[in-house]
Amino acid sequence: MDGDVGGVLAAVGPRLRAVRRQREVTLAALAEATGISVSTLSRLESGQRRPTLELLLPLARAHGVPIDELVGAPPTGDPRVHIRPIRRNGRTFMPLTRRPGGVQAYKIIIPGGREPAGPEPRSHEGYEWLYVLNGRLRLVLGDQDIVLVPGEAAEFDTHVPHWLASADTTPVELLGLFGPQGERAHVRARSRRG
Repeated sequence: MDGDVGGVLAAVGPRLRAVRRQREVTLAALAEATGISVSTLSRLESGQRRPTLELLLPLARAHGVPIDELVGAPPTGDPRVHIRPIRRNGRTFMPLTRRPGGVQAYKIIIPGGREPAGPEPRSHEGYEWLYVLNGRLRLVLGDQDIVLVPGEAAEFDTHVPHWLASADTTPVELLGLFGPQGERAHVRARSRRG
């Protein structure tokens, strides 16, 4: 098998797992939606089963993405970035990274207005960084209730219950970085010598 094809096929499993986790879908729910058994899905994600068109088509349909996104098809020479927004609970997430695993970057747009149910903080594995571009972001983090304005950033362990919303009636736009547990942002500054 050609080395490039082998590399593309080897990357499909981690990409499938990343897409499923990004959408917060369990293997059982995905199996029900696709008709593919949980064990086959697990083996696909772990790389123990080779992906086939018969398996990738229902997965692409269930996730609402083109197959080339699942297999990481090589670029065709078109330099434009084709961002496919993800809409969840009235919010828009635009993935800015295309590789599976590691730190994932998103531009997030949260509509303005009051959340009908109020804050419902949740926790999960990982670490998150936020940077507000426009609007005012309300961040409930543990027992803190904070409003961030453009240019402000926050970082936190996602085991701490957290919740995000617009702080007023206008939408808020932010950049979000999400990484697996143990990842940390590293900022390096070089001093200027006079």
